[in-house]
Amino acid sequence: MPLAREELGVLRSFSLMRENILNIIPEIATRQPVVSGRTARRWHMIMHPPSIRRMLLDRVEDYPKSVVTKNLLRPAVGDSLFIAEGSHWRWQRRLAAPAFSHRNVRNLSPVMTAAAARSAERIGHAGRRAVNLLDEMITATFDVISEVTFSDDGSFDRADIHRAIEDYVADAGRVSLLDVLGAPDWLPRPARLLSAQSMAEMRRNADAAIEARAARGPGPVPDLLDLLLDGVDPKTKRRLNVSELRDNLLTFIVAGHETTALSLAWSFYLCAFDQEVQERARKEVQSVMQGRAATGEDIDQLPFIRQIIEEALRLYPPAGVVSRTARKADDLNGAEIRPGDTVMIPIYALGRHKLLWDDPDCFVPERFADRKSIDRYAYLPFGDGPRICIGASFALQEAVIILATLLSRFRFTPVAGRDPKPVMILTLRPENGVWLMAQAV
Repeated sequence: MPLAREELGVLRSFSLMRENILNIIPEIATRQPVVSGRTARRWHMIMHPPSIRRMLLDRVEDYPKSVVTKNLLRPAVGDSLFIAEGSHWRWQRRLAAPAFSHRNVRNLSPVMTAAAARSAERIGHAGRRAVNLLDEMITATFDVISEVTFSDDGSFDRADIHRAIEDYVADAGRVSLLDVLGAPDWLPRPARLLSAQSMAEMRRNADAAIEARAARGPGPVPDLLDLLLDGVDPKTKRRLNVSELRDNLLTFIVAGHETTALSLAWSFYLCAFDQEVQERARKEVQSVMQGRAATGEDIDQLPFIRQIIEEALRLYPPAGVVSRTARKADDLNGAEIRPGDTVMIPIYALGRHKLLWDDPDCFVPERFADRKSIDRYAYLPFGDGPRICIGASFALQEAVIILATLLSRFRFTPVAGRDPKPVMILTLRPENGVWLMAQAV
């Protein structure tokens, strides 16, 4: 994806941003540690790992999520973990963390295995027709997240929530010109007003499902809703009320299937592009699984599968840009940061930075064989510091199980003339899907 090579004015920036946020990342962001400028307001792009550590760990309270980020996401996920700041974020994080413990995540692996097996069946039924792996992965990961959040008990209309999320990403999730111009939050953004009704309906349905579960009680195997209903912040003894539960569950649903589906779709595209990598991965999974679907117990024996996913996340991170608003004056590798400045970490450019990676534009999964050789703050698909993605281990486990299962059963090859273009609105999606041929092996 070619990055910008010329300065952009406000209107030109807005037009390009609405089309694809990657359009406003300057090409020099892959060659320099810091790039600064002004488009209605002052901004900085930081590709310097020590400065990124300062933002995400050492002075995290001084770099809250940007106003634009909050305005984009609040209509969908409310004041959940993803949006909240300060003490309101801390108590929710403490309460939710046990639900994502290694034991609980591993206990959910049978759901992922079953979803992978169903995905293999659907792909097999396509026969000699090309398969859109993006759509297939969205279906598979939504199967998983709906099962682990609501145990697929019929209390929540999966089709409705999926439609509402897709509509929001397509329209209301785009940056408004009012955001670019720094207009006050109280001034309505038209596209978000248009999506308000479907978002409100989605929240009402979620509230009803939560109240029904609270009245009925947990099932034999606790799902995420059960764990959060039973959760207590160890410090304040607070529990989540219905609206807080709903906002966090919707956060997990939106983030928990969209981002994993994207990382998988890009992984399949890259494997189809590099048949040697795909064949090596297939040998690994077939030696471990012997024809069955992958399980949680297989994950530690599938290091190359994980390396493929990690490399796909480097090249095509679902969250292509992380945006913060500076609260205090600071200095980031010589860049003067003033209160109110927008400070961005362009994850897409960071993963392709010529000072941080050897052959940054090449697909080389083996580079992740030794994680200690990679600067922690040069590779941030899940963020870092106290606000690192709470579901990172869940996402990686799910991705390994699905990728391993499908590579063990099919050889994927590209469809001529259908190479996907990376386009970022809220997340970094392959425009028009990932179309591949799938031949049974």
